[in-house]
Amino acid sequence: MLPLYKKYWRTFFDLGLIVLTVYLVMLTFSKLYQLAAPVFLSFFVFMLIEPLARFLNRKGLAKPFASAISVLLFLIVLLGILFGAGLLITSQVLNFQSNLPHYTYVIQENFAEFTSFLQNKLNTLPPDVADKVNGYFQDATNLLSKWLVVFFNYMIGILGSFSSFMANFGIAIILAFFLSMEIKDWRKIAHDKMPKTFKTAYNFLQGNVFKSIGSYLKAQLILISITFVIVLVGLFILGSGNVITMALICAIFDVLPLLGVSTILIPWIIYLFIVGNTSLAIGLLVLLVIVLVVRQLLEPKITGNSIGVSSAFLMLSFVILSTSAFGMAGLILSPILLILIKELLQQGYLQRWIFLPNEEFIVSPFSTGNEPDAEDNESPEI
Repeated sequence: MLPLYKKYWRTFFDLGLIVLTVYLVMLTFSKLYQLAAPVFLSFFVFMLIEPLARFLNRKGLAKPFASAISVLLFLIVLLGILFGAGLLITSQVLNFQSNLPHYTYVIQENFAEFTSFLQNKLNTLPPDVADKVNGYFQDATNLLSKWLVVFFNYMIGILGSFSSFMANFGIAIILAFFLSMEIKDWRKIAHDKMPKTFKTAYNFLQGNVFKSIGSYLKAQLILISITFVIVLVGLFILGSGNVITMALICAIFDVLPLLGVSTILIPWIIYLFIVGNTSLAIGLLVLLVIVLVVRQLLEPKITGNSIGVSSAFLMLSFVILSTSAFGMAGLILSPILLILIKELLQQGYLQRWIFLPNEEFIVSPFSTGNEPDAEDNESPEI
């Protein structure tokens, strides 16, 4: 082992330093996001309202008025979307409430038939076997009740987080308005006061990373649209009712990592099996399989092309690790960091930052064939 450490100690040190830097950056961002979420959200809102504000300003309108008009239109669109979603959700809740007695009766009837069937079967079994089966059934029901408690607590937490998010988002809109008015002053301060190293890093991010992030968001929008169309057509063929509403809900939940449309369709399928609507349950199960297969086939292609990473395993693993370690901040940062690492690799920075013994590799493991020429490698480092 000692020769290995002697040969690769510098490589381990460089890799450890990069990993430590990434970890500290993500940890700092996650802590700052917890403390000042509206500030970070304001930059997102600013990116949405600034193009129109800049356009109106170029047409001769004063920047404060241009920013105010842009924010006002943004609020109108946002409130319209929320109002429409609220109407859809309210109508579905009222419809469910009116049909709840029927649903309850069907579930109770099927449950009574199922328990009587089990009781008849248990009576024909030897006493010791029946006791064991009853014990297993009791354990299963206790476990299910615990899962339900965890699920409801999780949903309550989500609702609380959503209300907190909406409050932070409201503050972020106000901050974005002031940022839009003062953006020229902030850019001048950054140009005059920012160190050259930070300017070089920002230019690198702006020219390589931010563009890929925009492509990544477009790719996610394409995937959500595909899911919406598939679910819409499938529900229309199955004749399930409330086709547009359910397709929209499935498309919204498709944003969730790992879960996606399964969050909506799986409970629905289980309920249909319980109430005896087997044909619709099987149809929805087929629809779920189609959505998942199409998503798995298209996501590496569409998302991979947008960020330059075609490995679904790598992307999903990175998202899981980042989210597990840093929560919501990690979920936000994971695609950004993946894009950043890809750009650093393609631009040849990792080859310059990480020492590798020359005699160990014929071709550097960090070589992609897209690195700049040796003359370009003399440019200031990030």
